[in-house]
Amino acid sequence: MPSTGAYSIMKKAPVNKIIQFSNVDGPGNRTAIFFQGCPFNCMFCHNPETIHMCSSCGLCVSKCPAGALAFDEGGKVVWDSGKCVQCDTCIKLCPHDASPRVTWMSVEEVLQQIRRCAPYIDGITCSGGECTLRSEFMTELFREVVRLGKTCLIDSNGSYDFEKDPALLEFSQGVMLDVKAAERSWSEKLISDPGDMVLKNLDYLKNIGKLYEVRTVILPGRDTENENTVRYVAEHIGDACFYKIIRYRPFGVRERFLKILGEEETDEAYAGRYASLARELGASKAYVV
Repeated sequence: MPSTGAYSIMKKAPVNKIIQFSNVDGPGNRTAIFFQGCPFNCMFCHNPETIHMCSSCGLCVSKCPAGALAFDEGGKVVWDSGKCVQCDTCIKLCPHDASPRVTWMSVEEVLQQIRRCAPYIDGITCSGGECTLRSEFMTELFREVVRLGKTCLIDSNGSYDFEKDPALLEFSQGVMLDVKAAERSWSEKLISDPGDMVLKNLDYLKNIGKLYEVRTVILPGRDTENENTVRYVAEHIGDACFYKIIRYRPFGVRERFLKILGEEETDEAYAGRYASLARELGASKAYVV
């Protein structure tokens, strides 16, 4: 049962998956919770099945080799996790950038999974999709996780106005923020959003000491766009946080966007030029991954 009774056991959020032990979603060993749903449509998204909620079109039901998908009495696609073999057939077939493998969980249900591995983790990281679409749920979850003596990180695309939600940030160690483009025109092409809120959050989170990490994907051959974004970020964050320069990798990118971005992986030396530029501009914690 909840430790304080202070949160609603009825409030639920759509969880795509929970990785109990992760060492790539923030510092130390962490439990990573991935929520379903995202307001952006990034060309190079590696998990586009988390963008939309399942529409129950049913295209995947008869194609599931394990019989883990079915229609309920109301015509909604339901998923049997016990039968599922994680073959990803449903995800590959889905034309809507969605997944039927989503579980609506309460705060207490998520906490039960966190408590099981609590002795072995440093904290949790909420990701997605875009986890801030479930900001009230996360606030309640973070409050309880902090009571367990663990830290909480937010992995965000920056679409949420953090300035209007001090309660969420109160219980968070910080935000791992994606800044994919500094110019509105390039942002609209790349992520289907002008990105104004992202840049606002960059400054706000930095100024209040809640910017844990910034990340920018470096695309092959996009010299001007890459440089403009790296310059903007580096000049705004200085040495306030880590700056992760991410090499573009085509694995998992949707075919229609591969035709635009190409199938060439970003060369490490090419990405390294931008990490060096960032450090020259004052972002001393810039590095390539």
